Amino acid sequence: QVQLVESGGGTVQAGDSLMLSCAASGPFFDKLGMAWFRQAPGKERDFVAAVSQNGFMQYYADSVKGRFTVSRDNAKNRVNLQMGRLKPEDTAVYYCAGARTFVGGTSRDPRTYNYWGQGTQVTVSS
Repeated sequence: QVQLVESGGGTVQAGDSLMLSCAASGPFFDKLGMAWFRQAPGKERDFVAAVSQNGFMQYYADSVKGRFTVSRDNAKNRVNLQMGRLKPEDTAVYYCAGARTFVGGTSRDPRTYNYWGQGTQVTVSS
């Protein structure tokens, strides 16, 4: 069983940067496609970014493209989300997710993912 634990959330000002990290425990981390989703109050959980098992392919929501960067370190069982030029609309709980079966075409669908972290709050003030 894979367990995911997010860290790095907090309260920042608009325009600031923040890095989220997700630590994975359990076997076969390098076999999992990994992603970040976010959920604002009263809204659905939305795709943010995903990275393939070997880290070579990244996928981004249009709303964060050019501002956020997803990366992974398979040696450390960790996936990161570097967030830049943050906006108040980025405020949400951010979740890390892992998928046993991962292809680029379905990476944006939360149903793809088998494992989820508990989430970390990011608040961006104007």
